[in-house]
Amino acid sequence: MQKTVVVAGGGISGLAACYYLAKNASVSKIILLEGSSRLGGWLKSTRTEDGAVFEHGPRGIRPAGSVGKNTLTMIADIAIDSLCRGVFAGDCRQLSVRSCLPALYEAERKRRSIILGLALGGEGEGPRIDSDLTRRAKRERWSQWSLRRGMETLPEAMEEFLRGRGVEIHRDTPLQRLERTVDNCWKITLPEGSVVADHLISAVPAQALSRLLPASAEPLAAELRQIQAVSVGVVNLQYDGAVLPITGFGHLVPSSEDSAILGVVYDSVAFPDQNRHGAPSTRLTVMMGGAWFEKGIGEPDKVSHNQLLRRASKAVTSHLGLSATPTRAIVKLHKDCLPQYTVGHWKRIENISKYLEYQLLPLNLVGASYEGVSVNDCISSAQKAVGRLLRQQ
Repeated sequence: MQKTVVVAGGGISGLAACYYLAKNASVSKIILLEGSSRLGGWLKSTRTEDGAVFEHGPRGIRPAGSVGKNTLTMIADIAIDSLCRGVFAGDCRQLSVRSCLPALYEAERKRRSIILGLALGGEGEGPRIDSDLTRRAKRERWSQWSLRRGMETLPEAMEEFLRGRGVEIHRDTPLQRLERTVDNCWKITLPEGSVVADHLISAVPAQALSRLLPASAEPLAAELRQIQAVSVGVVNLQYDGAVLPITGFGHLVPSSEDSAILGVVYDSVAFPDQNRHGAPSTRLTVMMGGAWFEKGIGEPDKVSHNQLLRRASKAVTSHLGLSATPTRAIVKLHKDCLPQYTVGHWKRIENISKYLEYQLLPLNLVGASYEGVSVNDCISSAQKAVGRLLRQQ
């Protein structure tokens, strides 16, 4: 095995890559480089003094299927005590079904019908993944799970686990340049010095990676530049009392009805254990923008938090009849957070894979830019990448 493996990017994909590397005794040195001051990427939670939890990114994970079970198994290993228009924010007219919704694509391909394919296919496919947690999820018929103190508990627990396994973790350490060495390694230039890696696992967005690559890798950079991402505004609102007129996980909004609003999640219904202690409350999350951000709201760099809050409050009043002033409001703007798998994305991924193989680059790409934007997908991509790397040795 190589002496040094560097993982670039400390979001859930990069953390998962480090986790699977650290589980293998043949990997001698693992270095995680994160450009910001925190780990976890879009997994970010606010915990208030009265016990409420507000999610600013993914708020739950589906346990269904082998990928979902794989995530639960990892959680059981790391943080069992913590456990107790929705996904892409994109324009369906531009997105690729094959890349965004592979289950639907395979259902139609195999059965000539999406509905028939989903009804008859899938069960029993893939390796059997089993743990106490996956058995509990199946027994209790979980449709979604979260962590009592919020999804940010996951990267926090993973960091503790990785440090205990000897992984070097460096925050505030953005990559500045990648160069190939004569012995087919990477020289990684950092703000203060550099590091040489026998292999690099990139968990940074495709666009960011394209700017780091050397000129000799321009064919790869050109493919990466085509993978665009959209920005999403997330507004968390809390109201006194149980004031929702309906129950459920939430609702999505067709672009024909309101292009600015993607949907509203009823957090207090979906995850009541994260409500504040004492008096009843209602927690909502309004998601807005995506592919329609500039058209419906404005330029992300120029939009104020007050604008987003006003737009979210208007939507809640219009959709749910809630006119009271929220007792708490938290506004976050996630710039370029959701990659868009536009038509032809699968071909770009194929071209990227062929280039890496043909050029014998010591590089694996993981994360939401490539084969799925959910937490499950990101963890799965990291597991597969590490598996390929280990099999090469």
